[in-house]
Amino acid sequence: MINCDYSIFYMLFETDIYIMTGFKFDPSKEGLRKTLREYEELALRYLWSIGEEGAGSGKAWREVNEDLGAEKTISRASVIFFLNRMVDQGVLGFRDATGKGGHHRIYYPLMDERGYKKYVLKTIIDSMMRDFPEEAKETLLEF
Repeated sequence: MINCDYSIFYMLFETDIYIMTGFKFDPSKEGLRKTLREYEELALRYLWSIGEEGAGSGKAWREVNEDLGAEKTISRASVIFFLNRMVDQGVLGFRDATGKGGHHRIYYPLMDERGYKKYVLKTIIDSMMRDFPEEAKETLLEF
């Protein structure tokens, strides 16, 4: 067992503070699927790949459905809802643009994949420290 103070572990996250809530965590899944559905992961990976250039919901929706293949499809409304949820959580940002059909949002990443993973860990640890502080500290020390 490593002898360390929880505050040292907690300091790992102090440089990237995000105000985010509202994800589900499923420990039986692997990788990002622990917190994201397949189409959500595909949408984030697409936006991470294009970076600050960003994309509108229509482009993200087309890319997600192309990656899902013919067997699966997801509605544009589901993609829009997800992108807006990621904006609310601080994972994505957006800028307004004008084009065909009027105004629309161009979504771009505010954090990369590593930042998202740190956000997930910080959120879980914060929640456990709030509800089970002694047990959480003991468990963290076991690592």
